Amino acid sequence: MNKSLSTFDVLGLGFMTFAFFLGAGNIIFPPLAGFLAGENLYSAMLGFLLTAVGLPLVTLIAAALAGGGLPTMGRYLPAAVVTLMATAIFIIIGPAFAAPRTSLVAFEMGLKPFLHEPGQLALTLYTIGFFVLVMMLSFNQGRLLDAVGKVLTPILILLLLALAVAVFVAPQGTQAPVADAYLQQPFVKGFIEGYNTMDTFAALMFGMLILDVLRQKGVTDSKTQSRYLMIAALIAAAGLGFVYVSLFMLGGTSLGVVDSVNNGGEIITAYVLSLFGEPGLWVLAAIVTLACLTTAVGLVSSCADYFHRLTGKGGYRRWVLINSGACILVANVGLSTLISVSVPILVACYPVAVALVLATYLKPLMKSPVFAFRLIIAVAFAFGLIDGMQAAGLNMGLFAFLPMFDIGMAWVLPTLAAAMLGLVAGKVEQEAMA
Repeated sequence: MNKSLSTFDVLGLGFMTFAFFLGAGNIIFPPLAGFLAGENLYSAMLGFLLTAVGLPLVTLIAAALAGGGLPTMGRYLPAAVVTLMATAIFIIIGPAFAAPRTSLVAFEMGLKPFLHEPGQLALTLYTIGFFVLVMMLSFNQGRLLDAVGKVLTPILILLLLALAVAVFVAPQGTQAPVADAYLQQPFVKGFIEGYNTMDTFAALMFGMLILDVLRQKGVTDSKTQSRYLMIAALIAAAGLGFVYVSLFMLGGTSLGVVDSVNNGGEIITAYVLSLFGEPGLWVLAAIVTLACLTTAVGLVSSCADYFHRLTGKGGYRRWVLINSGACILVANVGLSTLISVSVPILVACYPVAVALVLATYLKPLMKSPVFAFRLIIAVAFAFGLIDGMQAAGLNMGLFAFLPMFDIGMAWVLPTLAAAMLGLVAGKVEQEAMA
């Protein structure tokens, strides 16, 4: 029998989806962008919201329409390509970027403010200790931290809410001058900065998790599942939008609280110290550290589980050990360096995720979805790779003739053209068969 959810259950599902996306790492990007954008803050913020909120929202809705996440959305692609995409996503949100970032954010906001000019040794010792604890908790797949996470997320949200109110009621500083990166194309710069949240990749996986939760609650009808997933996505998007706008405004009113910064964690720490004094700093440090720990356990355990099932070798605990060790190595490059290294890879990979979502929406209009999906994904990958190599600093002047190449979005028009060609070719193919 198909069950219906109460209003309370639907709200709970929405807040659970919001909690999936809101990691402590996500809160460090908007303040820095707000600080650097200066008077171009609103344009940069709009671009950021499109990729950090809009894309995850439309991805979850696409998952709802398709009846699942990446495996269902990619069913018209070769199985090997879907596996490769899933593997790439788990590497990106796991040991390559997102998981190591949790320890760096915890160090930046949870320990560094209390140390006098900490060096590389302090970071190394901290990341080793952090991921040894993550490894031990992940051996039991984080069951101990599940309950803790349910307490920490609401507390973190309350703290962010207090910060948001303070930003508008009692701003602690003034607006900084516009940084060079935000002078010419602040909207595009904000758009690409939104890639750093990696939430569009995560949304491809979360769709499956949310549908599993609905099935466990007795919601078996596919249309009802899709409706609840869409509502959850809208609630999560509203929550993320509120958090990001508040943090952008915080960064935009922080000159004087900080004079120069390397990352958003420094801005939030300084702002909390200015507002609430040292007790507030201790509370922030504790909450962010524990929130990062719960996020890290979730990422490491889910990656270990995926690679264990993919390879059928090594055992779950061995993959936990491998992932934790890789995270320690990556984390020791430092937060600012890790973010700068991740940008070219995200610039190259995000177009593929966006193309898959676009193809999913267009699928009802396709006469030959296998051909159309493969064409759209291939074109997005090829041109996204060009943008990624340009973002990495390679000389890609050979492709300067491409529209929007100079702003790092050469993939957009070719991908749209591939989508149109996929629709037309499908119709031509059907007419030929007739």
